[in-house]
Amino acid sequence: MKLDGIGLFVKDMATMVRFYRDVLGFEIKEREDAVNVYLIKDGTLFMLYGRKNFENMTSKKYDYIKGLNGHFEIALYVDTFEDVDECFAEVVNKGATPVLEPTTKPWGQRTCYIADPEGNLIEIGSFNKPFQR
Repeated sequence: MKLDGIGLFVKDMATMVRFYRDVLGFEIKEREDAVNVYLIKDGTLFMLYGRKNFENMTSKKYDYIKGLNGHFEIALYVDTFEDVDECFAEVVNKGATPVLEPTTKPWGQRTCYIADPEGNLIEIGSFNKPFQR
């Protein structure tokens, strides 16, 4: 098996599309009233699924956490420590919920956390050098 992508089950598709498109700069071509949104971000498939549509497809009801949740994070990388600070300020200014102000950790990473409108955690971090796989 190979990892194909990451998906979020969302309550309010329009709000989430606007956040990931307008605040984080993801290229989303679907409209805000789309049932599902598929996009590629830096070579990774990223999907937004409407919760109700998924429940209809699986014929099951699911429970969802409200507010900030610690089940997983989406990690975004920038090249420099300064970029971490600038990106954090920019996305918070555009409406992201601040969770952790930029800080440099003992392991050499500068990191910060924000949350999307439905409480999913997003890390913006750097080891002060260009990203390498």
